[in-house]
Amino acid sequence: MTALGLLVAFGGGIFGAAIGALPAFSFVGILTMLGVAIQLAVAPDATDFFGVPFGVFGPHVGGFASGVAAAAYAAKKGKLDTGRNIVTAGMGLNSPDVLLVGGIFGAIGYLIFWLLTFIPNFSPTLAWTDLPGMTVVISAFIARFAWGTCGLCGKAEPGTKFFAPTDATMWLAFQSHRGQLLMIGIGGGLLGGWLGVTYGTPGALLAFGIAASSLLFLTLGVLTPVTHHIMLPAAIVGASSGSILWAAIAGLVCAFVGEFFARLFLCHGDTHIDPPACTIALMVMVFNGLTFLGFWTLVPLPV
Repeated sequence: MTALGLLVAFGGGIFGAAIGALPAFSFVGILTMLGVAIQLAVAPDATDFFGVPFGVFGPHVGGFASGVAAAAYAAKKGKLDTGRNIVTAGMGLNSPDVLLVGGIFGAIGYLIFWLLTFIPNFSPTLAWTDLPGMTVVISAFIARFAWGTCGLCGKAEPGTKFFAPTDATMWLAFQSHRGQLLMIGIGGGLLGGWLGVTYGTPGALLAFGIAASSLLFLTLGVLTPVTHHIMLPAAIVGASSGSILWAAIAGLVCAFVGEFFARLFLCHGDTHIDPPACTIALMVMVFNGLTFLGFWTLVPLPV
């Protein structure tokens, strides 16, 4: 942690809030793909570029979390319809205090990430979790308790069950039903797994980049599936196990875990708690733990 890093995180947070959380996250995906291209085509050992999409403009700083916090604050002040609105650009609200909140949460994300690095990893090559994802989750809960009114999970609407929300309150109504989750889980798992098996760690980063950048279309109103919480863990499993089948299973599990977190924290809430970030933080921990225990060797699959 450095003073320069804090200042840049503050600036990144302002920028992330200014363009909106989801558009900012799409840029994280684009920058990640550029970094992988550089790494694979030019200099396999050159990883400094990833200090942009996973550092100063990472999802935990200006690439997403700052926009989430700014939206929660703006909704509390009556400047947005809901704190779950992560598409609207904060700059368009003509409210400097909203951007200031984004900057503050950019710095907060930087600090949270730094603190999480003190938790021991499974091994020198296996992290205990995905630190940007875990930071996004923690930052979002700070924003919820600061400006939300729903509490930890919110309450079901009258006449509905908590884990059976209506289409109006679902995270992604076009993706939230079992058949859709089944297909996108398997499809994203196979694609991410192939990238992981074929290219290793760069392949996992590429899987994340493809999935994250595709959300640019979602900001434009195209009903694009949200898959980075499927493709990234699946690619990690593919790289660790060497098996596309294990990756497909991982992707399928993550699709349903993501929907579980959506129904637990988001559907009945008035601020955004990101289901993919929750899924990535949990499932990367689980899959890295299985790798550390040698599970893929004990239970191999043929492909």
